[in-house]
Amino acid sequence: FNSLIEFVTNEQALTATADQIERGLFRRLLCLGAKLLTLFFVTRSQASSREPPHTKDGQQLPYHRESKRNYVSIFGKVAIWRPYFYRSGVGGECPLDAELSLGQDSYSDLVREISEYLGVDGIYHKTTEFLERLLGLRLSTRVMKQTITSDAADVETYYAQKPAPAVEEEAEVLVIQADGKGVPIILEQPAKQAVRLGKGQKRGRKKEAVVTTAYTIAVTPRTPQQVVASFFDLASQEADHPTESHPSPQNKHIWATLDGKDAALDRLAKQVAARDGPHIQHRVALCDGCEALQTRLSERFHNFTQVLDFIHANEYLWDVANALLGETNEQRIPWMVEHTTQLLSGQAAQLVDEFKVRAQAPKTTAAQRKQLLKTAGYFERNLSYMDYHLYLDKGWPIASGVIEGACRHFVKDRCELSGMRWTQDGAEHLLRLRAVAENGDWDAYHRFRR
Repeated sequence: FNSLIEFVTNEQALTATADQIERGLFRRLLCLGAKLLTLFFVTRSQASSREPPHTKDGQQLPYHRESKRNYVSIFGKVAIWRPYFYRSGVGGECPLDAELSLGQDSYSDLVREISEYLGVDGIYHKTTEFLERLLGLRLSTRVMKQTITSDAADVETYYAQKPAPAVEEEAEVLVIQADGKGVPIILEQPAKQAVRLGKGQKRGRKKEAVVTTAYTIAVTPRTPQQVVASFFDLASQEADHPTESHPSPQNKHIWATLDGKDAALDRLAKQVAARDGPHIQHRVALCDGCEALQTRLSERFHNFTQVLDFIHANEYLWDVANALLGETNEQRIPWMVEHTTQLLSGQAAQLVDEFKVRAQAPKTTAAQRKQLLKTAGYFERNLSYMDYHLYLDKGWPIASGVIEGACRHFVKDRCELSGMRWTQDGAEHLLRLRAVAENGDWDAYHRFRR
């Protein structure tokens, strides 16, 4: 303590820069922390009993010696000397390890949590570089993978025992969503690897991570015209019609798994069962038109009204607009405003008829015909999920922005960076801890885990 005070007040400090003092002080504080932590361990070891403990089967273990183990703390590596009890043919143990809640490896819980929190959001080797630059800690990417694998083991158990959100914190509409996003997976390599891959060959393949989310949201009735004005930013262009704010999702829970659609939706069903009740007035399932997901959602959530994501439907309209008018035509936006208004006003079937007729017109090109029929077919197959005028009147959400954002941010931004490939277990464990972080449960989960 005296040397720290001297460091900031001595003769050299009178001409030092703030940066020099800050850096030097930080390193000295880390050293001080290591010394104080060592003092704590020495104190606990001295106070620890040397009386022989008994094993579970009643055998006594006599005191053998003081045994050393390393402890990698946020302040650096320190040594712990503690009493070791041993009997030949029986084995040995250090009771103080359990009293201090020390893990099987040498890394402290704080080091694990910080490295994992950075690791679930960024590249592993960048995390290890950051920790070494800031704290002088040298962790390998192998150690990071091992700690993430170990600490992700209790995530399912944690969420199984976590109470559902309080009724007073929920809104009236319970919304569920599901979507898929590819994760590059490492293929099992043959004994002899090719020097150069052939055309179309890859060293890995993608496996679908099924992302699910559940949340509640307040009823917010809108008209098709209001949605169109907001979607095409027309309201902000008029001073008399400012853009309206929309309610936020409540108690959003995100999850992703590579175990398949059935496993993902089975888990989502448990989440829904825990949150459902008399306070829920409406139940909505948003999906992007994937038939496999639509079928499974209908089977498992038969009391939910399934809604085709308006954003996906509108993308098909954009494809038609681009095919008919071109991407630089000034009439493209007015065309989209008109046809989006029709789409949201319960006229999807009329759009199907219009596109089919237009596809057979003599002046329609082959490329235009192909896009018109593609969009007409997509709309026709999903007509039962496109009663947008009714959904808007009831105040339901019609766009799956939550799940689209989750797929992009939650999976793609972490698992699909350049050159990345994963083992399935490695990706699964990462996504579990990433879900804990995204759901705002990081501190609570690690308390539970410890």
